[in-house]
Amino acid sequence: MGVDPVGTSGGLLEHATDRTLVERCVDGDTRAFQVLITRYGRMMKAYAVRLTRSSADGDDVVQEALISAWKRIDTLEDGAMVKSWLMRIVSRRAIDLMRQRKDTESTDDVMVEAPERDGPERRAEASSQLGALSAALDRLPHGQHQAWVLREIGGYSYEEIAEQLGQSVASVRGSLARARATLVKEMEGWR
Repeated sequence: MGVDPVGTSGGLLEHATDRTLVERCVDGDTRAFQVLITRYGRMMKAYAVRLTRSSADGDDVVQEALISAWKRIDTLEDGAMVKSWLMRIVSRRAIDLMRQRKDTESTDDVMVEAPERDGPERRAEASSQLGALSAALDRLPHGQHQAWVLREIGGYSYEEIAEQLGQSVASVRGSLARARATLVKEMEGWR
């Protein structure tokens, strides 16, 4: 019995590179796709919730994004770029949903916990600070919120944000400048 270098048996598949997993997905390997979901699912959910301002909508967006990704994974030219590809699909799905539901309500926010190595006081402070930032983001006008999340969480360029939101680059720059100014003012107490 030989050794399986790509990890089809046992628990080695989760250690495969993104490129290898994508190649296997293209060949119809659902286990490889599950590893990608495990690897990037939380990030996709957090990003979707930030964009939609709703945990339930975030779940819907991620589900739709994963279905789309599975159907279109053979179109991905470089498997090593699967993470950014998945995040772009999430972004497009979230923006489509937000266009359909212009009056989305803010509900659950994703909170990132402080590392366990920090003491209880530091974790409590980090949690409070993240709560304050989340609340400040929720108070931003919808367009500023979208632009800020796409830029700061998604890492999109101004041009990409303009394309995603159907705005000019100048409009995006203005929205981001206003969003940043508001957030700096609202977070002054946490400096």
